[in-house]
Amino acid sequence: MAQGRVIPLLGAGVNLCGRPPDAAWLPGAYLPSVGELARHLAERFDYPRDETLDLVRVSEYAFVMSGSGPLYEELHQVFDADYAISPLHRFLAGLPRRLEQVNQPRRCQLIVTTNYDDALERAFREAGEPFDLVCYIAEGDHRGKFAHWPPEGEPTLIEIPNEYEKLRPGERSVILKIHGAVDRAGLEAEWDSYVITEDHYIDYLTRTEIQNLVPVMLAMQLRRSHFLFLGYSMRDWNLRVILHRIWGEQRLKYKSWAIQRDPDRLEREFWGLRGVDVYDVPLEEYVPALEAALAELQQMPAGP
Repeated sequence: MAQGRVIPLLGAGVNLCGRPPDAAWLPGAYLPSVGELARHLAERFDYPRDETLDLVRVSEYAFVMSGSGPLYEELHQVFDADYAISPLHRFLAGLPRRLEQVNQPRRCQLIVTTNYDDALERAFREAGEPFDLVCYIAEGDHRGKFAHWPPEGEPTLIEIPNEYEKLRPGERSVILKIHGAVDRAGLEAEWDSYVITEDHYIDYLTRTEIQNLVPVMLAMQLRRSHFLFLGYSMRDWNLRVILHRIWGEQRLKYKSWAIQRDPDRLEREFWGLRGVDVYDVPLEEYVPALEAALAELQQMPAGP
């Protein structure tokens, strides 16, 4: 991480980091888990009680029975709030400055996330750390493309990824949201985007690889970096979709790691097939351990 060679890939589980174990989802206070969001949407859209309570399936039901408009409006209402920023979000946002404090070269990060909320972006703003936001578009005329939000100014649609030159990954960190995100800036939420239904995932899988949709400098990092999977389980269908979209069926070429609580045998085998080492550690313990390791760098000479 200190050398800028690790890409954190954040799943929904990171939003539970730092949340009291006995605390129920409270809109505006704690972000929902996948199960809590599924239950919420099931109640709002009268999902059959005898059906499996799966977020992708529930969202598909809402989409088919009520349309994408009501589904997007409900998702916007859920995520249009200043939820608590987790210790992991703060660690990532503070990493470039912390590296400077321990006499290491400043590194700008590429962080990939499938989460729809803006807790990570708010953590970066809170830390005074500029960043570029690159977000997938799941609906509308520009479906299947990415848009870029610079620290200042209006968003730009990335029409030709190989020719797009407005990103500055060497100067600013980049947050890459590959499943869309809530748009809290506009009154009409025109950039709201959520890969969440069965049809969305089917469309997502049938399009070209992500590396051909994002600007070439990000694609290069995706091909030549280690990955740190945080808040994921191999049981999550969306994770397997991500792995397929980015790497196909191949094993990862660079050593990568997954931090997952209580992985079962099947999940360990899944990770192993991808060449990923899995560690059974709660994020509440892992983040302070990263902080401690970072502090130890202060005793080491600066790298190249």
